[in-house]
Amino acid sequence: MIPTNARAVFNPEGPFRPTTIERRDLKPHDVLIEIKYAGICHSDIHTARGDWGPVQYPLVPGHEIAGIVTRIGPEVTKYAVGDRVGVGCMVDSCGECDNCRKGEEQYCLNGKTDTYAAIDRYGQYTQGGYSTHIVVTEDFVVKIPDSMGLDVAAPLLCAGITTYSPLRHWGAAPGKRVAIVGLGGLGHMAVKLAHAMGAEVTVLSQTLRKKEDGLRLGADHYYATGDPETFKKLAGSFDLIVNTVSAEIDINAYLSLLALDGTLVNVGAPAEPLPVQVFSLIPHRRSFAGSMIGGIRETQEMLDFCAEHHIVPEIELVSADRIDEAWERVLASDVRYRFVIDIGTMEHE
Repeated sequence: MIPTNARAVFNPEGPFRPTTIERRDLKPHDVLIEIKYAGICHSDIHTARGDWGPVQYPLVPGHEIAGIVTRIGPEVTKYAVGDRVGVGCMVDSCGECDNCRKGEEQYCLNGKTDTYAAIDRYGQYTQGGYSTHIVVTEDFVVKIPDSMGLDVAAPLLCAGITTYSPLRHWGAAPGKRVAIVGLGGLGHMAVKLAHAMGAEVTVLSQTLRKKEDGLRLGADHYYATGDPETFKKLAGSFDLIVNTVSAEIDINAYLSLLALDGTLVNVGAPAEPLPVQVFSLIPHRRSFAGSMIGGIRETQEMLDFCAEHHIVPEIELVSADRIDEAWERVLASDVRYRFVIDIGTMEHE
């Protein structure tokens, strides 16, 4: 086993404390990654606080991981020591079901293995990227383009792919009218990506507080959803709406903004149900859908697309002793637009 410094929560209320966890010894197809940076995702908070069900403590969150390969198993062919790599929201799947064979491992019919808070094929409880090292099978590692900093690459492994995948799947492109609900960690990436894909992009946010940012990031239009007139003015306007917020919203009001055959895709995952009235869908053949990250192949495609178009998230670096503060600021929507932990600050704890 490989002793590893980490930051963990020991109960749903926190706080984070330094701890040591053990990573498995390398299997033939494993790589050992020295983590340099780990993004903070709202999902980390939901999971650690038990919003999505009970978890085992201590828990080390983190599924936006960027680092350097420091050791490889004897049968590894995809990576070499020194490679710049990333790990996202999953670290394994069955590899044999129809979905896995299609390259959609995130929808594994036998259940993907999450990067943290899951049981892996070896019977171990997975622990995430708020740590100095991680061991992952090579098939669930992606290569970070040389032109991209590891610090800004980290959030792409969740916020990037979570928004890239539905935009690609539902055809964001020139001539398409795309609305992004929320301008947070996911939303700001969705704006950048949809703009790069050529769509006409509108941000729908509670207030106009971030309007200047939204337009700078690539939005063509920006509206406040706190103004009831917004829903009247924009009724039937969009081909695709991507909802990135993790809080309860009036989903029927947003469905009314879809044009004929339009789709609203939920990527934010609030703990509360979102009631949908069937007559929000029937009259204009609208669809209400969901999307979960992306497969490994698509995640690599997303990284390469971002490198080609010079797209990176806007980040704020924090040290390991400021994770609790960062979490509170995420909950207060006080981040523009993604916190990233400098893992080097925990190496000597």
